[in-house]
Amino acid sequence: MRKYIYSCLLLFTFFACTKKAAVSPEIDSRDISKVITQMTDVMIHDVSNPPLAARFFSYTCLAAYEVIALHDSEFPSMHGKLNDFPKIEKPNITGEYDHQLAAALAMYETAKKLQPSGPRLDTLEKKWLDSLKIAGVDPIQLDNALAFAQAISAQILAYAKADRYNRISNYPRYTPLGTEGSWYPTPPGYFAPVEPYFNTIRPFTLDSAAQFKPAPPEPFSADKKSGFYAQMQEVYAQDLTEEKRAIAAFWDCNPFALQDNGHLMVGMKKISPGAHWMGIAGIACHQSKASVAKTIQVYTTVAIGLMDGFYCCWDEKYRSNRVRPETAIRKYIDPKWKPFLQTPPFPEYLSGHSTISSAAATILTHFFGDNFAYTDTVEERFGLKKRSFTSFKQAAAEAGISRLYGGIHFIDAITNGQKQGEKVGELVIGKVL
Repeated sequence: MRKYIYSCLLLFTFFACTKKAAVSPEIDSRDISKVITQMTDVMIHDVSNPPLAARFFSYTCLAAYEVIALHDSEFPSMHGKLNDFPKIEKPNITGEYDHQLAAALAMYETAKKLQPSGPRLDTLEKKWLDSLKIAGVDPIQLDNALAFAQAISAQILAYAKADRYNRISNYPRYTPLGTEGSWYPTPPGYFAPVEPYFNTIRPFTLDSAAQFKPAPPEPFSADKKSGFYAQMQEVYAQDLTEEKRAIAAFWDCNPFALQDNGHLMVGMKKISPGAHWMGIAGIACHQSKASVAKTIQVYTTVAIGLMDGFYCCWDEKYRSNRVRPETAIRKYIDPKWKPFLQTPPFPEYLSGHSTISSAAATILTHFFGDNFAYTDTVEERFGLKKRSFTSFKQAAAEAGISRLYGGIHFIDAITNGQKQGEKVGELVIGKVL
C-alpha cells in the first residue's frame, strides 16, 4: 500500500511539472492598430460618412485611453479636459488581468455598439480571445480583462449618447436652397447632403462650432472679372500631370464614390479622410516603437482632433453653403466638364480634408517632431501606390492641394481650411496634453 501511494505521488509530481504553465498575453501597438483597421473595414462596409467615422474613432479610442489612465499615472484621465467628460469609475475586478489587453478589448466593446455593423467586430473580438486561450493565456485572466473593458466601455458609451448625435434624425430633412451660387447635389449619385446638423452635437475641446470661424469665402459671381470666376478658371484650366492625378487619387478618400459599369452603379471601396490619418498615426507609432499606452494616447488625441475638426468645418459648410466647382463650371464655362475626382455630397467651403489633415498633422508633429519622415502605405490595400513624406505637415499640404487637382474644391476653401485645422490641432494639444 505504501509503495502504491508513493507511485501515485511520483505520477502526480510528474504531471504537475510537465503541465503547460499559463502565459501572459503579449499585447503591443500592432494589436491596437489592428482594431483601428478592423473598424475602418466596417466603416467601409457601412459607408460611414467622414464626420461620423471620426465620432466612432474618438469614443472607441477614449475607452482604451481611460483603461490606461486608470493604471498609469503618466496618462491622466480626460476628466476635466474634455467637455462634460465624466470621472471614470474603476471597476471592482477581483483577480488578475492584463490592463493593456483590457484597453484593446474596451475598443472592441465600444466600437461594436457604436457602428451599425457591430456584430462583425464582435466576431473578431471573440476570435482573438479564442486565439489567446489556445496560446495558453489563463481563461480567468481573459474574463477579468473583458469584464474590466465592458465596465469602462459602458461609461464611455453613456458619455457618447449624451453628445446629442441621436437627436439629428429628428430634425427636418435638409433641402438645397436652389439659389445662384449655393450647393446642389452632384452626379453620378446625386446624394442628399451629409450631416447638415453635425454642428448641433457636443464637441470635445471647442466651446462652440464657430470658435474658429474662418474668413468668408470668395463671393459667388458669374462676372468673368470677379474673384470667384478666377477661382473657377483655376480649377477648370489646370494642367493635370500624372503626378497631380496620382496625388488626387491617393487622397481621394471618398466613401460615396460610385463607378458606372454600364447598367449598374457600383460603390467603390474607399476609406474616409479621418481613417487615412488614423492609419498614418499607426505608421508613426510603429516606426517610433511606441508603447501600447503611447500608441493609444496618440490615436485618441488624433481622433479628438478629427472630430472637432469636422465639427467646426461642417458648421461652416452649411453656413456658407457654397456651390461645388462641378456645378458652377458646367453652368458658366463648359457644360461637358467633369472633375478628376467625384464630388462628395456636401457644400464646398471649407475643404474638410484640408481642415482635418492640418489638425491631425499638427497633433502628430507635437508627438513625433517636425521632421518625422515616413512612408504612407495606408492606401496600398486599395490599389494605390505608397507615398513618402518628410513631415506630417508636408503630407497635410499635399492632402489639401489634392482637392484642387481633383476638381472638387476652390483654392480659398483649401487654404482657409488648413488655417482652421491648425487652430483646432493646437487647441486639442493645449487641452488634452
